[in-house]
Amino acid sequence: MKGNSYLPRKLHSLLGVIPLGLFIIEHALTNYSAYEGGPEGFQKSINFLNSVPLVFWVEMFVIWLPILFHGVYGLYIAYQSNLNTGRFSYGRNWAFTLQRITGVITFVFVAWHFYETRIQVALGNVAHEDLGSHMNKIVSDPLVFAVYIVAVIAATFHFANGLWAFLVSWGVTVGPRAQKVSSNICMVIFVIISALFLLSLFAFRGDEFASTAAAALSSVTVG
Repeated sequence: MKGNSYLPRKLHSLLGVIPLGLFIIEHALTNYSAYEGGPEGFQKSINFLNSVPLVFWVEMFVIWLPILFHGVYGLYIAYQSNLNTGRFSYGRNWAFTLQRITGVITFVFVAWHFYETRIQVALGNVAHEDLGSHMNKIVSDPLVFAVYIVAVIAATFHFANGLWAFLVSWGVTVGPRAQKVSSNICMVIFVIISALFLLSLFAFRGDEFASTAAAALSSVTVG
């Protein structure tokens, strides 16, 4: 990569784990509450998040601005990268290539999902208490549901593989054995977080959330 990119790349790597990695884990657990507790459990999780003091500013400076920097700079890295899977097809090179591809997918998906949820709430089109039914309407479309499945798998792989790269680049895992062990651990993290997101997607598409969506639509019509 041209120019002095050491510090931006280090910041990009750090933000991918802290705080964005923690945000992904929190988001997975919050959404999983839809599977574990239904509409009521999901709403409790939403209410808890909204009760955080200065939640708007916390999200702005701890989540959305870091995501913006990580995503935009990540696109620049992907653009500058040489993808050599056709020439070097060993596992780490494939992981490098998938890291770039899933990064682009994740950036586009997060922007779209942000518009469909947070922006709609900010505009007053969706109330916080109707987010569950709103998600039901979104994923009820089979094509959109398939896109969500692909996108959350891409996002969780990008995080897990990025975590492995972070541990290497920051000198936490130095030798081949340590890197092999961390690779296995990161793939377990990938499977677990993916499962949490996928279970939540199926929950949002289920009968319980469909009923709340129908009830919300009925109340709007009557009103």
